[in-house]
Amino acid sequence: MKAVVTVIGKDSVGIIAEVSAECAKHNANIVDITQSVLKDYFAMIMLVEIHNMKTEFSSFQRELSLLGERRGLDVRAMHEDIFNSMHRI
Repeated sequence: MKAVVTVIGKDSVGIIAEVSAECAKHNANIVDITQSVLKDYFAMIMLVEIHNMKTEFSSFQRELSLLGERRGLDVRAMHEDIFNSMHRI
């Protein structure tokens, strides 16, 4: 199973490192990542494997959201099943 993690906000040093560390803390493996800086704004999408996570997915979501609040970023995690349902025609 996978999840999509998105990060949007003002660019600053360490965003990728902190989000990656949070993923590692929960044993969520990053399998793909793309990021861009548009003027002063940072945008990142990560695809993470979550089948070996040590915690509930809701806890992972909450911790990422709290990280975002501390850093002034919008950080969200969406389970692959929900993501696929939303984008099905």
